[in-house]
Amino acid sequence: MSILVFQHAAAENPGSFRDLFRDDGFATHTVEFDREQEIPNLEAFDFMLVMGGPQDVWQENEYPWLKREKAAIRKFVVEMRRPFLGICLGHQLLAEAVGGKVAPAKTPEIGVFANSKTELGRRDRVFGTLPDPYKVLQWHGAEVTALSEGSDLLASSAACRVQAFRYGDRAYGLQGHVEATRDTVPNWARIPEYENSSDPAYQKDAIDKLSRDVESNLAHINSVARSLYLNLIFPAIGGMFHLGSAR
Repeated sequence: MSILVFQHAAAENPGSFRDLFRDDGFATHTVEFDREQEIPNLEAFDFMLVMGGPQDVWQENEYPWLKREKAAIRKFVVEMRRPFLGICLGHQLLAEAVGGKVAPAKTPEIGVFANSKTELGRRDRVFGTLPDPYKVLQWHGAEVTALSEGSDLLASSAACRVQAFRYGDRAYGLQGHVEATRDTVPNWARIPEYENSSDPAYQKDAIDKLSRDVESNLAHINSVARSLYLNLIFPAIGGMFHLGSAR
């Protein structure tokens, strides 16, 4: 039983999920698209985890592999109907792969913010286990602007309506970073697209403050990740996955 991980930058890895995978002896296979690695045979994998990155879903000319990645996500989720979790860029890629829309965010979010669950989110058998509201690290300048048929909105924030959604009964997208660790912010700040940016949000004082904010909320963020792991990833890999919705 194994997990297929799609990454778009070495620093944007599964974070705290890696410890959970290791503790339970689950194997992972990582495809780093920024290093031009190839997608393996999807049939070999029980779960797909797609991480964030500095790219945007519409940048197919700059990053031609985005087309292949979207096709693989669609096949895994729609055709094979296997469990999936997408975070930040992965959340946006899921939305577009199944027919939704993504665009530049009206209000980019960088910080630790609270998300509130919808009624469907509170009743969802996976998502319903999270606190309401729950806090996550936000670091995004794009957002899902329209969900496809077959998708349900699970959570929103003050600045971003689609913070979390479910497609079908076993594919989940989260805009916020539940996988954050104490090293996440300083590591991401060194990604060239952010390190070389003139945006005040990426300057040293702002990054230092964000690191402190993540540290002070880390126990909560880690608990959110563990809840998702226990109710989505672990059952999926162990063959015990149940339907995601209590409608």
